[in-house]
Amino acid sequence: MQIFTIWPQGFASNTYLVTADGVHAIAIDAAQPRITQEAEARGLQIEYVLLTHGHFDHIGGCAAAQRMGAKIGCPARDRELALHNNLGPEMAGEEVEPFAVDFCYGDGDTFQLCGLEVRVLATPGHTGGSCCFLVTEGNETVLFAGDTLFRDDVGRTDLPTGDFFALKKSLSLLAKLKNCTVYPGHGMPTTLDEEKENGILPQ
Repeated sequence: MQIFTIWPQGFASNTYLVTADGVHAIAIDAAQPRITQEAEARGLQIEYVLLTHGHFDHIGGCAAAQRMGAKIGCPARDRELALHNNLGPEMAGEEVEPFAVDFCYGDGDTFQLCGLEVRVLATPGHTGGSCCFLVTEGNETVLFAGDTLFRDDVGRTDLPTGDFFALKKSLSLLAKLKNCTVYPGHGMPTTLDEEKENGILPQ
């Protein structure tokens, strides 16, 4: 498994390009339109975009990826948030180019995409539909945490559909997973064990 991080320019989330064969890729959170050029520069074709939730800073590149043939997946509970009720104009003065959601998913759904196994974990709290992805190739498993868990921090819960108590339950769920590298929606990678030691996740 190869993971390429596309760091945001301006106010946006991290985008991750994940590939098993060095050609076909999954994008986790298509944050900005330039991800299509970033993928092309690495010799990758984005086949699927998987959104961890529907906030505007995670979806700005969906339309561009869709024009290049990518299928867009979104948590079922955040579909309306992603398509119709976003915060871009009021928070950052940015409009999101419209796109279509091709498929939705929920807790426990598992997909085989581009030679990778993707398991969906519902982790509500940051939004009502927030989720994480456990992605596995062979013996390697990593967690893409969206805005549920960061290095030394957690996602905010004061935006529409956010819920602090739901987030606490979601963090307890993540704490039960086997230790692995965590790729968050913002900031640098961490591990589950590090976040237990930091007191962000319960022991």
